[in-house]
Formats: sequence, structure tokens, C-alpha cells
Amino acid sequence: MKIKSTLLGLSALLLAGMVQAQDGWNWPADSAEEAKARELNAAYTDYMKSDQFIEATKPLNWLLVNVPELNESLYINGVSVYKGAADATADEAQKRVYQDSVMAIYDKREQIYDNAPKWIENKAYFGYGFYKGTKEKLGDVVADFERAMELNGELSLVDLYAAYFDAVYRHNAYNKAYEPEEVLAIYDKIQVDLDKMAAEGKDVSRPKSTTETILVAMKLIDCDFIENTMGPKLAADPTNETLANQIFKYSVQYKCFSSDAFLTALELIDSKNPTYSTSQVRVMRYMQAKDYEKALPVVQKALELAENDTQRGEMQMELAKIYGNMGRKSDARNAAKEAASLNEELVKDAYTLVAQLYMNSFNECRGGQSRAKDYSIYIAAYNAYQRAGDSKGMASARSRFPSKEELFTEGLQVGSSINTGCWIGETVTLATRD
Repeated sequence: MKIKSTLLGLSALLLAGMVQAQDGWNWPADSAEEAKARELNAAYTDYMKSDQFIEATKPLNWLLVNVPELNESLYINGVSVYKGAADATADEAQKRVYQDSVMAIYDKREQIYDNAPKWIENKAYFGYGFYKGTKEKLGDVVADFERAMELNGELSLVDLYAAYFDAVYRHNAYNKAYEPEEVLAIYDKIQVDLDKMAAEGKDVSRPKSTTETILVAMKLIDCDFIENTMGPKLAADPTNETLANQIFKYSVQYKCFSSDAFLTALELIDSKNPTYSTSQVRVMRYMQAKDYEKALPVVQKALELAENDTQRGEMQMELAKIYGNMGRKSDARNAAKEAASLNEELVKDAYTLVAQLYMNSFNECRGGQSRAKDYSIYIAAYNAYQRAGDSKGMASARSRFPSKEELFTEGLQVGSSINTGCWIGETVTLATRD
């Protein structure tokens, strides 16, 4: 998860609030105390300007303890001082003391000035940097990010969403803090915020990619989870569109198209806000289940939603299959031919289907009076296979043609015309199998 370099860049922005002077100074009434406060205030600011942050902590600490309401600049600059001191020291124990002091300064600032919306995002950022590897602190880090979003509506810097979700990931890994559904809800909320920012013209590609990588690394979602955890919840609350959208999205992402949960979610989504794509997938599921009665109205709706001839051709082809399986052979042929006329890439499949309809109609169409007429349906099938470019199909159909002897017996000749009759109703040129 490549968020370290990104967050380093944020540090400069978040530390840009060093204050040299502020209105509202509350100097001590005692002249000696005032003189000392002025001296130490000047001392720590001089150290700070010279990047001598460790040295600056001593006079600053006196001010924070003895004149905590002197001026808000103590807390604004205090973050910079203690963060700088933490970076400057090589002693890990002392580093943690300075880092804890940064957090304490934010807490004290809230007690006195009650203006958390101005700085809570900064506190969350620093807390993440300090404590992302500290099991017992991660809950506080996550809470600060969430408070920032609660107070301000969103995080102002898009890359902080990656830090927030990484903190969630770590908190869950260390402390088992969430149910899988809770993590997914957090992830989805992040995506909503990022999508909103993208609509405002901000580049959210990096946090989008990072949060998705983190989610995959958490290994929360698989087809079993979607079917057995999310599915029953949708079954218990079948009008929950938010849950249906989650199931649909994750089913697509993790290729869990065969689950009952996916179909249930798809049915709700497609019923409420149908699109060509949702209707198309819904048709495919019904076709796989051989539920042609359900598939028929959905494919008809998809035809209305289709935006071009390619899509219309695809749905006409599905309609042909549905009609064929329902025994509506004439309708199936019409739909197949319409599909071929709309999309030339479907010619092979369309005319193969027509040929198969003919091949399977012998018992239905046999009149028993003329073998030439009865077997002429195979000539019609041959012609359809020929349109499809199916040589194997052509050979199979030809093997069922009438023989020369059968034509001779009926006083017919090769090359003459005959109508197949029955639902096929095609006039074909007589040919023989031998």
C-alpha cells in the first residue's frame, strides 16, 4: 500500500499553520509573571524559527502549564514544535513523549477554544502517522478521522481517505474491531465522498486505487460471504436498495454471478432502475435456469432499453432462444432473422438456430402423404445452415434429403420446387441425398 510518500506531501500542508502572533493575548496580571511569560514566549518562537524544536519544548512547556490561556498560538505552534522535536530525536521513548504531547495539545486546545472543526483533520493525520503501528492507539486514530468527517462533512485532502481506511484495516487486523459488513459500509462511504470530490474536479485516482487495494488485502469478501452473509440480510429486507447495490457491486467485482444473492439483488435493482446491462444479465440468469417465462418480459424490456443495433441484435437473439424453448418456433425464427439483420456478427448463430428449429420439426410437420414433402424441411434446414456457414450442419441436413427413388416414385424431379408446408412454410428446390 503506497501511501507513505503521499502522506509525506500532506505534512507540509498541515504544518503550514505556524503562527507568529495572534490577537487576544492574556498576559498574567502579576508583572513578574508577565515578564517571564513574555521572555519564554519569545524564546520558544525564536527556537522554532531556527528549527531548534527540542530546545523550544522547554519554554513552551512552561507556558502551556502556567499560562494555558495566554493565546491560541501556543497550541497552533505547539503542534509544529513537538512534531519537530519528535522528528529530531533518535530516542524512541522520548520520541513517543513528544508525539503524545502533540495529541495532548490538540485536546487542551479543544477544552479552551472549542473549535475542533478547524484542526481535527490535522490531529487525525498526525495520529495516523504516530500510531498506525500501535495496537492500543488505533481506535483513537480512526475515531479522529471519523470525527473530522462528522464535523466537516468530508476530509478536505483526498489522500487522507487512504490513511483513514488503512487505519481501519490496521485496527481490524490488530483488534478485530469490525464485522465485515461494517468495513464494507466504511469503504462504500469513502467511495461516495471520493466520487463527490471527483465530480468537483479533484483527482481521486490515487486514494481510489489505494482503498481498493486495502479492501482486497483484507480478504473480507468472496462468493461465500456474498451468498451466505449478505444474501440472507437482503432476503430479510427485500426492499433494501443499498444492500442490493452492495451485493451487485461485489458480485461483479468478485465474479460471483451464479449466486442466488446476486440474482435477488439484480432483480431489485433492475426493477427499480432498469438499464440495458442489468436487464441483459438478468435474462442470462433466467436462461441459465431455463426459466423462460421470467426471461421473456425482461428481454422485451431490454429491447426497449437498447441504445443501438448491436444491443438490439443481441436481445433479439436471446428472444429467439426463449421462443424456441417455449415451442413458439415461428416467433423464434422471426426473432433470429431480425437479430441477423441488425448485427451481421449474429448471422451464424441466428441461422444455425433457424436450421435447428427446422431439423427438430420433422415429427410435428410430417403429413405422411408425401415423403418428398415431409423430408423437404431438411432442404430448408440445409439452406439455413448454408447461410450460417455451417458445413457440418449442411452435411447432417443433406443426409436426410429424399432419395432419387422417392422423387421418381412421386413423379417429382430434382430442381423442381416444393413447399414444406407446416409452420415452416418455405418453398425449396428439390435435391436428393444420393
